[in-house]
Amino acid sequence: MTASSPLGPVEWIVIVFPGPALDRRIAPALASLVRSGTARLMDAVVVHRDVDGRIRIAELEDDGEDRLEEVDGDVLELLSDEDLVGLAAEQEPGTTALVLVWENLWAAGLARDVRQAGGTLQAHGRVPHEDVERALRAADGRQEAGV
Repeated sequence: MTASSPLGPVEWIVIVFPGPALDRRIAPALASLVRSGTARLMDAVVVHRDVDGRIRIAELEDDGEDRLEEVDGDVLELLSDEDLVGLAAEQEPGTTALVLVWENLWAAGLARDVRQAGGTLQAHGRVPHEDVERALRAADGRQEAGV
């Protein structure tokens, strides 16, 4: 991808695992998103916070763990060390976090068309998972009742 290519929305998340290591069971799902062209991984950082509260931050490829070796991505350092230390400060001692930054490739074409039409993003948010589940259960109940 070049700088002139359409760019989809770029997002980040922090996933925290108990203990001193990542759980490799997430690797196949992440790798599948990248291989399918749904997402482009732009950064992956591992943040360890030991039981004494000390913090160690490393790019996934530099962490010495092969737990996610099948996940291919770039190292663009979109989050600063200050950002990562701030995220780590919120992390419980004795945990390991995976910080992911990705581009939503599926939305790149829509983003390009919106920009070309003069549109700009005014707001963006997430609906909590629990709220969606509750709404789906309610809709299923209404369907079963024939409403």
